[in-house]
Formats: sequence, structure tokens, C-alpha cells
Amino acid sequence: MDSEDTPTTVLPAHTCWELLRDAPYGRLALCIDGQPEIFPINTQVDHGTLVFRTAEGAKQRAAEGAPIAFEADGVMADGTRAWSVVIKGHASTIQLTAELIATIHLPLHAWEPGRKDRFMRIVPASITGRSFTVTPAPPQHGAPVASDE
Repeated sequence: MDSEDTPTTVLPAHTCWELLRDAPYGRLALCIDGQPEIFPINTQVDHGTLVFRTAEGAKQRAAEGAPIAFEADGVMADGTRAWSVVIKGHASTIQLTAELIATIHLPLHAWEPGRKDRFMRIVPASITGRSFTVTPAPPQHGAPVASDE
């Protein structure tokens, strides 16, 4: 099947945000010591931004004020279309008491043991998304082929 049979659809920003609200996790891309790094993180949408928890350390220091990218993807509930959303922007540690109080209610639970007491906010400079039809895998050589008999 060529790409004309499975067109890619550019998603509007509001659809990207809807998908991110339901995405259980995504990947944070940033540079540490001049090298690209990718971290799986769980996030929550909060007033046009993403919030995540982390521990004090290399990830927090590298993300603070630096250009970052966040990506989440998935497959629609019916399994016929896949999607991907990318945010490019900057992250910063939430430090103001009022802002911490406003975000502490978000259901952000650490996946790893240990203290994850730093809340960070990703402020997007851009958000882009796309979806495409999932192409069924062709039968593998030697695999049985279903018949109507």
C-alpha cells in the first residue's frame, strides 16, 4: 500500500489537547551534557500547558528553561487510526506557592519509588499532531492464511 492509500491527517490544536488529556504518558526529549536524552513521563494537561513531577536532579536541571520537546502517541479506541502529538517549548519548575497549590490536585502519581516532589510545567511554543490509518500487517511467509471454508 502506498502513502496515498493511508493519508496522514494534520490534527488541529484542540484535537491534540484532547488526545493529550487521555494519554497516560509520553516522552520528554532534552539535552544533558550535550547529548540528547528521552525520558518517559506521565503528565496532566493544565490550562494549555503540561505538568509533570520529577525528582531534583539531572532531568530537572536540564529541562529548566531549556528548549524541550514532548511526544505522546497512541491508537484510537477502534484501532483503525494511530496518532502522534508533539509539543515544543520550555519547561520550568513550579515555585510559586499559589501555583503549586493550584497544581497539587492534578492526578500525577510517581511511577518509580522515591521522592518526586518537583512539579514542572511545559509551556508550548508549538503543538502539532497527526493521525493516519493503521495498515493491517501482511501475512508472514509460511503463516497460515484464513479461509472461508
